Amino acid sequence: MDSRDDTPSRSVAHLTSWLVVVALAAVAFVGTVTASNAAVGLDGASQESLSIPRWLYVATGGAVIGASGLLASFVTDRRFIESIHSWRRSLGDGRTVRRGGRLALSVLGLLLLSLTVFLGFTGPQVPTVNFAIVLVFAGMRAGFTMTTYLFGNVWPALNPWRTVAELLPKGFVTYPKRFGRWPAVAGLLALVWVETATGVTRLPSSLATALVVYSVLTVAGAVLFGPDDWFDFVDPVSVFFAFYGRVAPLTWTREGLQLHLPGMRLVEDGFVDELADVAFVVALVWELTFSGFVTTTAGASFVEGLAGLGLPPLLIYGVSYLGGFAAFLGLYLLAARFAANYLRTYRSARELAVRFAPPLLAIAAGYHLAHYFGFFVSLSPSLVTVLVSPFTPSPNPLVLSLPAWFGSLNVVFVLLGHLFAVWAAHSIAYGLFPSRLQAIRSQYSFVLVMMLYTALSLWLISLPTTQPPFL
Repeated sequence: MDSRDDTPSRSVAHLTSWLVVVALAAVAFVGTVTASNAAVGLDGASQESLSIPRWLYVATGGAVIGASGLLASFVTDRRFIESIHSWRRSLGDGRTVRRGGRLALSVLGLLLLSLTVFLGFTGPQVPTVNFAIVLVFAGMRAGFTMTTYLFGNVWPALNPWRTVAELLPKGFVTYPKRFGRWPAVAGLLALVWVETATGVTRLPSSLATALVVYSVLTVAGAVLFGPDDWFDFVDPVSVFFAFYGRVAPLTWTREGLQLHLPGMRLVEDGFVDELADVAFVVALVWELTFSGFVTTTAGASFVEGLAGLGLPPLLIYGVSYLGGFAAFLGLYLLAARFAANYLRTYRSARELAVRFAPPLLAIAAGYHLAHYFGFFVSLSPSLVTVLVSPFTPSPNPLVLSLPAWFGSLNVVFVLLGHLFAVWAAHSIAYGLFPSRLQAIRSQYSFVLVMMLYTALSLWLISLPTTQPPFL
């Protein structure tokens, strides 16, 4: 153990730590402003080019993450690092409120699912006014997911399939724990593929059919294996919200509702504990990257170019989708292998991959916010309309036109997600290694991967958007 780790006087150590944090915030602010200035006019990117070279725009974002990683390396006071991610404030017992809220949310979940399926089949087959389309994609895919990582996860109470499964005989077969969350990984990839490559986003009846199939499979699985195992390991939607909920500042414990700093629960050990969990986290990052790519002019040109050679468009999308996920996961595992070899530590590459994976959830949250915030705001009037009067669709749905500066927020969201991820990785490193030098060096390859993710995401949000061809 490095005897120098905790020997400086506490006053000097705390003063140094606070100065570094202020410097980190200053660099983040300067970098964000620079990137935002470079992003002026992104809302009209389909009509005009960026006024600043794209390579500079992307490099700026990558440099912010690299600089933040270097600055975080100077925050070496273990007590200070521990105080940041272990800070908690109790907001009261709230058990009565929790029980009542859970019952209300359970009823609401059943009602919304029933309305979604019914109006998906019987409502107007126009996506902008149909209750099913607007609720699922503007309300759940965008809005509810944002509330999950910005505030807290209430999906276990809202989940209509769990509500039904809890009322039925259950637990006939023991779930084989050796499978871990690999079924959830496969399920998430399948759901994103259905969303991207089929007509569920445009055809309400197709969405309703998909929901019926999903409902039958989910309830049957929960009854067969038991709701706890099914929704903890197999159901991709439940795992999706559970993982995103780790980023949020609010959580329910046995003591009641607790408040903590955003993203700091990612430092806790236990919820990501095997490679299947790592794959699920990486899939959350990749699915947003893929969605961003196929909706840009560069992605459209790529697909059209290969289709011009005679390749089936769906094959192109499928190979790109699965190949990109394999590349993202492989790159992350390679970073873990490099860290283990470079440090010559007794900790395996697998252990490092598992422990450093949770910070990627902060990156995924930043990606999601950049990808869906404008979409949610612009469709929020339509969402309110269908919720207030689901059986009388508006003949003229209101869609907000966003100002040009809204595009700059996308850059801010991406960078903030990465900055939270860098700090979480820093805290994890100091929890893993007794040596200060090892703790700092263990982060190098992972910060490099984060920088690559940053550059790619900033490049994608700087590109003009278009309708994906052949879909």
